[in-house]
Amino acid sequence: MEIIIPQCEIIGNPTMLTDLTQKAFPTGSSMQSAGAGYNNPGTINHGSSMQSFQPPLNGRNQASTMHSFQPTSNSQNQGNNMQSFRSTLNAQNQGNSHVTSFQPTVQPPYRPPPNYKNHGAIMKNEAPARIIPITALNPYQGRWAIKARVTAKGDLRRYNNARGDGKVFSFDLLDSDGGEIRVTCFNAVVDQFYEVIEVGRVYLVSKGSLKPAQKNFNHLKNEWEIFLESTSTVDLCPDEDGSIPQQQFSFKPISEIENAENNSIFDVIGMVTSINPSITILRKNGMETQRRILNLKDGSGRSIELTLWGDFCNKEGQKLQEILDSGDFPVLAVKAGKVSDFSGKSLGTISSSQLFINPGIPEAHGLKDWFDRGGQNAVSISISKDIMAGGSKNEIRKTVAEIRHEGLGRSDKPDWVTVCASLIFIKTGSFCYTACPLMIGDRQCNKKVTRSGNSRWQCDRCNQEFDECDYRYLLQVQIQDHTGVTWVTAFQESGEEILGCSAKEMYLLNEVPDDNRFSAIVRSRLFQQYLFRLKIKEETYGDEQRVKMTVVKADMVDYSTQSRYLLDMMSKSPRY
Repeated sequence: MEIIIPQCEIIGNPTMLTDLTQKAFPTGSSMQSAGAGYNNPGTINHGSSMQSFQPPLNGRNQASTMHSFQPTSNSQNQGNNMQSFRSTLNAQNQGNSHVTSFQPTVQPPYRPPPNYKNHGAIMKNEAPARIIPITALNPYQGRWAIKARVTAKGDLRRYNNARGDGKVFSFDLLDSDGGEIRVTCFNAVVDQFYEVIEVGRVYLVSKGSLKPAQKNFNHLKNEWEIFLESTSTVDLCPDEDGSIPQQQFSFKPISEIENAENNSIFDVIGMVTSINPSITILRKNGMETQRRILNLKDGSGRSIELTLWGDFCNKEGQKLQEILDSGDFPVLAVKAGKVSDFSGKSLGTISSSQLFINPGIPEAHGLKDWFDRGGQNAVSISISKDIMAGGSKNEIRKTVAEIRHEGLGRSDKPDWVTVCASLIFIKTGSFCYTACPLMIGDRQCNKKVTRSGNSRWQCDRCNQEFDECDYRYLLQVQIQDHTGVTWVTAFQESGEEILGCSAKEMYLLNEVPDDNRFSAIVRSRLFQQYLFRLKIKEETYGDEQRVKMTVVKADMVDYSTQSRYLLDMMSKSPRY
């Protein structure tokens, strides 16, 4: 057997083999294993067998127990068998006779650490996600599922922004523990789930992402909102789950809405006492929509206007109209009505609102029983039109002089007061303006419009043209009581209450030459006594601060009620 030891370099710390060397070289003159050919490329072996080889070191050591060996160059083995090669010692042993040899340590080849970065999971977890309550959801959960009922489904809406066109819809879920959460879908996910979702059905929802709820659009009492993705699952539960309620209400009395903030969301229940016909309104996008106004009354001594928009007018609104026409008064439960503070407080429907006529809930039965036992004839004050003739509890009577001396309207919030005064002057030069009739959301634009080149009306805000415009009051009137005189501004509704007709009618009368009817209507209102409900707020005009007083409501004085008010004030005044 022929073994060739290649030329290599000693790596690492050599290991001392003292005992092995002493046995191999007892007298220093012979060795059983030689390092023939190590570090000598010229060595040629022709034998067929060999006992062992040990490479000698090529360095020189001056110590007493170590020698270096160097094999003889160009040595040849001509025989068939060979016991060993004897190396010629190149270094002199200056100490003891013992010879010490070192064998280099050969390190294993370098192996890089295993790399699992690009490898997939060893085994996929196919177990179904555990069903948890909605209140336990949080963004840090990896796998979850909720079982809940769809209580509301929003309309499919399209939008356009810097990223392009898109579409979105959302729906609300309610589980057996009373937890609620909103689910939102965008673009391709809308096509995947919009037709699947039905109000009132129970679904198993999983594999969605949770993000903070946008409270500007989400009224539910949950800080999170679910966003479905293409990998999300929404499975219909075929069996009805009676533990999940059909709907969850948080009713507030109408009297609490009186002090509520604008755009807040409320659940209310009341008796429908009247309803107006549905009218067509032109929206900003040029599409027409329906609007219908009804009145709600409850046991808190207050009533409120509820404005129905869109499909609510023809569905629930028409059904309410038929019930009232039959001589009955229905109970109406409103889920998610939006508060408006324009001209008092009112409610309006939004896309997530729901209306329930004569619902089978305890609150509805109790309200109906109260109404039938005398609540129908109970005195109720409207918080939508601020009727003060009955002496509302929140009425603050002030005189013209008190408004000025107390500095009303100069705080961060406006002041609301009632003044009993006579109307002494009306500016007729610009009593109204041409307004935009288009709808922006649930309100009319009402911005001033001008004639375009093709004789059509144009709104700079809506950037649209139309054939007919609206006419709205902008009355500048002067009022006077026993303490002083001041100017106030009356807009559309309060202007109609003062003059008794619409702004368009007055505009048309004023355009007719030699027609005295316009002047006659104005003169008939002078020196009439009114109860003016005023909103007082400081506003900036250029660099100047001015206190502006706006007429929110104007009622002719009921002298019987006014006399009772004055008698009550006299009884409370100190006697001297």
